[in-house]
Amino acid sequence: MTDEFLYDVADGIGTITLNRPQARNALTFAMYERLAEICSAPDSHGAPKVIVMTGAGEKAFAAGTDIAQFREFKTAEDALAYENRIEKVITAIESCSVPTIAAISGAVTGGGAAIACACDLRIATQSARFGFPVARTLGNCLSMANYARLASLLGPARVKDIIFTARLVEADEGHRVGLYNELVADHAALLARVKELAETIRGHAPLTMRATKEALRRLTEAASADVDGDDLVALCYTSADFREGMEAFLGKRTPNWQGK
Repeated sequence: MTDEFLYDVADGIGTITLNRPQARNALTFAMYERLAEICSAPDSHGAPKVIVMTGAGEKAFAAGTDIAQFREFKTAEDALAYENRIEKVITAIESCSVPTIAAISGAVTGGGAAIACACDLRIATQSARFGFPVARTLGNCLSMANYARLASLLGPARVKDIIFTARLVEADEGHRVGLYNELVADHAALLARVKELAETIRGHAPLTMRATKEALRRLTEAASADVDGDDLVALCYTSADFREGMEAFLGKRTPNWQGK
């Protein structure tokens, strides 16, 4: 796990690197947990003034959860426990007491896209490709909280477009619709720009940033308050289609959807 998740702090800037380039930096549960630990208590992890999150290499920020872990799912409770577990991680990123910056090259999909959206700022290269292609791959769905986050960031119509078509949003479109704060040419430019931005933020009033982060988080949270989506998660994750999608994905074939 140590090799798969790298973290260091230098000059007040913490850097998290998801380090599974051979798997497009897909996250294991252990990686998710480590991410949550650091974001929940940055003062206990080197006391950074700002945290940068990135993926190893140039092909992916993160491709989401390691699909092989889903093979253990048998019941609705398994699915709901998974979504609750991931929600705690995403909430930890959103609630982190210091600003977070996602430095994105290549694929940023599934759980990786959720992590990027939870960061305060997103800087991407021209190779960035964003999406939740579950309608094409696994046949599952997002949690209610993640739908609310996406709708807050992109608007309901664009969320439907992205989910229904299962397409990956190209970098220029992502920048145009506000998904990315900035676009840069390549990976070298990304590293340089993110370092410059982190150094700027590092010198600003921490309580101003903390209050702003929390205020906006509460506004987004209010959009999904008292809205129950457990039945939708159970519907997808316990379906025959989900099992088919998972086995097709792992077997590198096209799934045969039955709608049940």
